[in-house]
Amino acid sequence: MQVNLEYYRVFYYVAQTGSLSRAAEQLSVSQPAVSQSLRQLENTLGTSLFTRTSRGVKLTKEGELLFSYVRRGYENIETGEKKLRQMLNLDIGELHIGASDMTLRFYLLPYLEKFHEKHPNIKVSVTNAPTPETLGYLENETIDFGVVSGPLPEMPQVEAIKVREIQDTFVAARRFIQYRNRTLDLHDLEKLPLISLEGKTSSRSYIDSFMAKNGVTIRPEFELATSDMIVQFALRNLGVGCVVRDFAAPFLESGQLFELRFNKYIPQRNFYVTVNRNVSLPAAATGLLEMIRAGDKTE
Repeated sequence: MQVNLEYYRVFYYVAQTGSLSRAAEQLSVSQPAVSQSLRQLENTLGTSLFTRTSRGVKLTKEGELLFSYVRRGYENIETGEKKLRQMLNLDIGELHIGASDMTLRFYLLPYLEKFHEKHPNIKVSVTNAPTPETLGYLENETIDFGVVSGPLPEMPQVEAIKVREIQDTFVAARRFIQYRNRTLDLHDLEKLPLISLEGKTSSRSYIDSFMAKNGVTIRPEFELATSDMIVQFALRNLGVGCVVRDFAAPFLESGQLFELRFNKYIPQRNFYVTVNRNVSLPAAATGLLEMIRAGDKTE
């Protein structure tokens, strides 16, 4: 049996109000249209749903049974529409982002702070991982979008948006003061005790690739999980640290560390916001991405 859902909508309002005229008013239709819809529903179901009274209409026993189910269904639809409007207005929802320590700290965090101020009821989940893992999460649809550091592999399904330049550098403390203000050859790094990230990161892969193109092989004495620890090791004169400059900036400004200079410039690379082209983003993710594209991270 197929029944026009509009008939049930009319039935719901007539049952709620007990009046054809009040139902017509709430539905913004004519009273004859309401009467016709009810007749069509009753004809289809083969029973009377209302009896007329001096005050309007009253549900029959059959009408009461039907209404007990229609009410729940219609009210669930109304609740669903309300929740959907709240989600589209960013009053409720969830947001899943992938980011490394570096991209979170030196790019994404101010945007998250502003987004949370504007939409405090959005639940934000940040999966913290290096670029290769984050791209895997994006491909598997575990996250809505990722903020990663380049260079990136070829991934046709991923849209990569450049958002900020970063600079890799080698830093050292007083133990290596003889190298300050000197222009070194990249091969000199083969003779120095180096501190770097572990191998499964975009930062380490980038430096290894750059050195290999210039005929240099580096074998770090210390391989660490975070750039913050590289800076701490360098401060304690345990070696020359290879980091993105942002991590060392406060110590470079204070003079506790200095940058080594070379006869070949290490090219800058970028942070990227990455999105899976094959996935429709939820409203919360779209809202944050619009904020990022607009550069809106301050009042």
